[in-house]
Amino acid sequence: MKDRSSFSVPVTVVVLAILYIYLSTVFIFIERWFGLMSSPGVFNAVAFTFIALMCVFTYSDSVFTDPGRVPATYAPDIEDTENPIHEIKRKSADLRYCQKCSHYKPPRAHHCRVCKRCVLRMDHHCIWINNCVGHANYKVFFIFIVYAVIACIYSLVLLVGSLTIDPPKDELQSGDSFRTAYIISGLLLVPLCVALGVLLGWHIYLILHNKTTIEYHEGVRAMWLAEKGGNVYTHPYDLGAYENLTTVLGPNILSWVCPTSKHIDSGLRFQTAYDNLIGASTSKGS
Repeated sequence: MKDRSSFSVPVTVVVLAILYIYLSTVFIFIERWFGLMSSPGVFNAVAFTFIALMCVFTYSDSVFTDPGRVPATYAPDIEDTENPIHEIKRKSADLRYCQKCSHYKPPRAHHCRVCKRCVLRMDHHCIWINNCVGHANYKVFFIFIVYAVIACIYSLVLLVGSLTIDPPKDELQSGDSFRTAYIISGLLLVPLCVALGVLLGWHIYLILHNKTTIEYHEGVRAMWLAEKGGNVYTHPYDLGAYENLTTVLGPNILSWVCPTSKHIDSGLRFQTAYDNLIGASTSKGS
């Protein structure tokens, strides 16, 4: 796999952006609007610092957490009666095999051309974290986006609010030294709020349907082929909105915004809607 400890320009840009937004928010926007020594100033500074720290922690976790690798000893058990049919390619009926890695691929695993290996439940390769988003780091990546959106909107509100305050006389005499900081912050925060908001909405949609970005695009084609043949395509991993949420974010609602992933398993097998149908038919037969 590609060495993630090497220098990455996109990661450096993200780190500098986080640092700039934090410093400008606390020491310019909050200071000018409330004053850091006032009760509202302390409250907002502490609240924003907490959100910023969560952004830093979840971002670093996304960067350095291995998204999930296929064990060298992995091989599907073709004699297992519970082996899901969707593990097999539709056209050739061959087991999923990666020619580049020279091993079988578990369900939902895909080969990343950048990382040069197969990744479990691969969503996409993200240049902004210099890493793949996969089974082991998908939740922490999603939580990072949540905190990043909150931080950007919070900072933008503080920016606008601080503009409603008349500047002190010494600021007017110094030629409004903060004008450049406000312009840079505005040009940075507005596009970030829009881009991250769209990205957050997209991944909320994916989580509610228990899909990855790759599976979404594969599903569009599968749906078109199914409709062409007069059939109806259903995503095999869609267990219902709430069940999908707990599968990705964890069974405890209170832990959904915490970057913990103790609930995930090996990533070699996933529950499907077919499992419920098989279980129901078995119970009826008995």
